[in-house]
Amino acid sequence: MKKSILAIALALVTAALSMPAAYADTINLTINDPSQSVGTAGGTLYYDATVTAPSTNSALVYLNGDSYSLAGALMLDDSPFLLNFPLDLAPGQSYTGNLFAVMVPADSSIGLYDGSFQILGGSTDSDDPVLSSANFITAVSPEPASLFLFGTGLIGAFALYRRMRLSDAGTLSEDI
Repeated sequence: MKKSILAIALALVTAALSMPAAYADTINLTINDPSQSVGTAGGTLYYDATVTAPSTNSALVYLNGDSYSLAGALMLDDSPFLLNFPLDLAPGQSYTGNLFAVMVPADSSIGLYDGSFQILGGSTDSDDPVLSSANFITAVSPEPASLFLFGTGLIGAFALYRRMRLSDAGTLSEDI
C-alpha cells in the first residue's frame, strides 16, 4: 500500500516537472498623444493608440475588453476600441487606431483631468486580466475668444485708469 502511494506521488511530481512552464504573453499599449487640451467645454477629444504583441509571444493574445478611470465629470466613450480594434493579435502584430474619445461637458471646470485606460484579455477569448495600461491627461482651458475678451478688457481698464490719473494730475496742477 505504501509503495503504491509513493509510486503515485512520484508519478505526479514527475508529471508536474515535465509540464512546460506557463508563459504569460503580453501586449504593449501606447497612447500616441497622451496629453491633449480642449479649448471649449462641450468639446470632444480623440485619443489614438498603438497596441503591439511582442514577437517573443508564443501564441495569439486576445483583446477581450477594457477598463478605464477618468477624474472629474468628463465622460469616456470606449466604443472605438470595442468596435475597431482587433479581437486578437499574433506575435509581432500591431494595430494603430482611435482607442477612445473623451467628452467634456459644457459645465466643466478649467483644469487638468487624469485618466487611465486598460486593455483586458489573455490567452483565450474569455480571459479578462489587465494586459496593458496607459495613462492620459485631458486639459480643459478657456477658449481663445474668452482670453482675447479678457485681455481687451484689461487693456481698456488700464487705459481708463491712466486717463483718470492724468485728468486728476491736470486738475491738481491747475489748482496750484
